[in-house]
Amino acid sequence: MQPKLKIKKDDTVVVRTGRDKGKTGKVLRVIPSENRAVVQGVNLVTKHRKPSAAGAGGIEKMEASIHISNLGLADPKTGKATRVGVKTVSNKKVRVAKKSGEQVDR
Repeated sequence: MQPKLKIKKDDTVVVRTGRDKGKTGKVLRVIPSENRAVVQGVNLVTKHRKPSAAGAGGIEKMEASIHISNLGLADPKTGKATRVGVKTVSNKKVRVAKKSGEQVDR
């Protein structure tokens, strides 16, 4: 069974460790089975594409996945990395930033 991830698609996250430490970006895709996420403009790799019917080949830069543990949700108030908690508001679970107590889900 996979653990429930607290980071979702379209969230703004901050990279906590690695060569892209401090960068912020939007989550494009989450891969729960591998505990990884693809973040816009983070962990860029160079791919060498072969020409095909779909398009011309060449060298292209693209985002590779990064482990969820290296990401922190950007606090809605300050923009800094924060942990995520869950609160029940009117019989509905919502994600909450631990640093500011600000609600993440609208």
